[in-house]
Amino acid sequence: MALTDPLQWIVIAVIAIVFLMYGPKKIPELARSIGLARKEFNDAGKVPMATDSTAAAAAPAVAAPAPASTGDALLDTARRLGINTEGKTRDQISSEIVARAQP
Repeated sequence: MALTDPLQWIVIAVIAIVFLMYGPKKIPELARSIGLARKEFNDAGKVPMATDSTAAAAAPAVAAPAPASTGDALLDTARRLGINTEGKTRDQISSEIVARAQP
């Protein structure tokens, strides 16, 4: 490998300057922090796409009227407290139970 290309000399000079500026103990820390920053950046870019697809799938659905003995603890508790569960989501039923339980 001949070092006749000026770009090769520039790369070698930059590496030598970085090595002299930061020292051999700081270079692995610098590389690790750059890697972690890149990982966080990539993860942050993926989060909105994941929440958009899950938000559409988790749209509030109207709870179907359930028979008297469904075995669902939330609905059974709501019925025992006298809360009408027909046409309500599980979140709405849960918030009504919590409101009734507070003094």
